[in-house]
Amino acid sequence: MIVHALILVTSALALQGGANPVAIDDDQVRVLVVTDQPGQKSALHQHERNRVMIYLDAGTMRLTYEDGTHKDLSWKAGEVRWDPAGGKHTSENTGRTPFRIVEIELKRPAGGAVKYPALDPPKVDPKHYKVELENGQVRVIRARYGPRDSAPMHEHALPRIVVNLTDQAVRMTLPDGSTRETRNPAGTVAAAGAAKHSEVNLNDRPFEVLVVELKTK
Repeated sequence: MIVHALILVTSALALQGGANPVAIDDDQVRVLVVTDQPGQKSALHQHERNRVMIYLDAGTMRLTYEDGTHKDLSWKAGEVRWDPAGGKHTSENTGRTPFRIVEIELKRPAGGAVKYPALDPPKVDPKHYKVELENGQVRVIRARYGPRDSAPMHEHALPRIVVNLTDQAVRMTLPDGSTRETRNPAGTVAAAGAAKHSEVNLNDRPFEVLVVELKTK
């Protein structure tokens, strides 16, 4: 699902839990790849933007709010959730292992209704593409390919953030018949634009990716 016009902007430090978790920061989104260690507790803070949360690892977390109330969260590796802007709180890794979260902060408001193209991936290839969540700001698609699996020609109409949940090795065929290959490790975060292509998974193992399409104006 990585496009030929993809701009790879992975932050190596972020993926390794370094001091700078910012992987992408442009006029539409700020994307953080945050690593929390067991027992790590944040300072009191507030998220002023709506976010899409993609969990690269399984984990548990406790959110504690200013009034002393708390909420416990748990998730599996590869889950995606919508997280609206909210009040001040602290967060704590209550598990025994570190976890990584890709946090996609949306800088722009909803852009209105979207007319998807005839070759919209979930429409032309529901075997591989499934809509995980959709609202006025984003549509999140999960793509799963089996070993050496292929997908027909499809079109991505919106700008998007791409998160590889597994190692990726894909050959893309463009409408003019030309081909390109792209390979990226699990955890890669990238920004991509509009594109049309078919794809083949070059690996002998499954490939899975989450794509956050930006509907913001």
